[in-house]
Amino acid sequence: MRAPAETTSKRNPFSIASKKRSNQISDRVFVAGTHAVGDRVKIEGGDARKLITVLRRRTGDRIEVIDSAAQRFEAMIEVDRKSVVATLENRVAGADEAAAFSVSVAQAIPKGQKMDFVVEKLTELGAYEILPFYCERTVPRRSEGGRHERWERLAASAARQSGRSRIPAVVAPHDFDTILERFNGYDRVLFLWELAEQQPLHDRLPRLLKGARSILVVVGPEGGFSSEEATLAQQRGAHLTSIGRRIVRTETAALVMLAILNYLA
Repeated sequence: MRAPAETTSKRNPFSIASKKRSNQISDRVFVAGTHAVGDRVKIEGGDARKLITVLRRRTGDRIEVIDSAAQRFEAMIEVDRKSVVATLENRVAGADEAAAFSVSVAQAIPKGQKMDFVVEKLTELGAYEILPFYCERTVPRRSEGGRHERWERLAASAARQSGRSRIPAVVAPHDFDTILERFNGYDRVLFLWELAEQQPLHDRLPRLLKGARSILVVVGPEGGFSSEEATLAQQRGAHLTSIGRRIVRTETAALVMLAILNYLA
């Protein structure tokens, strides 16, 4: 009988989150690769240090391990001086798996550090993927470097703290034309535009989303989308959508729509 393969998790920005469940602490570790029950996964670096020196986990303790495919496992650990080996014992269903559909968000990059807030909150609310982009009225320019890596780290941290079973992908910033080309990859595209016809969302959305498994919400910059951009989006099959009589800030719009979609899911 072949022994389960032992794999080493790569160095990555994922870390550990502790979450209290009833009277028991569950320590969560994200690891690279796709795994199965019976696998032995070696945990090194910062994750191992936190388990050993901060949380003072010992051999025989149990933790939760989440792999790159968002699979959650209950695992028993063996602790060495500088590393931890986790044996994956049971698969655990996560909240992300129970949703009726996945929601990705294409967000026009706002001014200053507002995108940091957007990434954190979209992650907490369960966004599947986050796609920053530039369009006609965005203020930040492409010369601003290093932000993509920061957004990835923020998404990883927010996923740990909110108990998610997967970290949403934060793709590198695109231009508006590239976002349009991605519309075909989703069952429905909701293009948020303040000039769209106002219809009660509680009536419209259930009909519009019936049978959809993947949804893309597209949010404009501080100055909103131009009429030309809205027309191009509609020609690509997007549904122009107003979220109500009030005009909200760009960093608020996606959160409002995602909260509504979470309720419907």
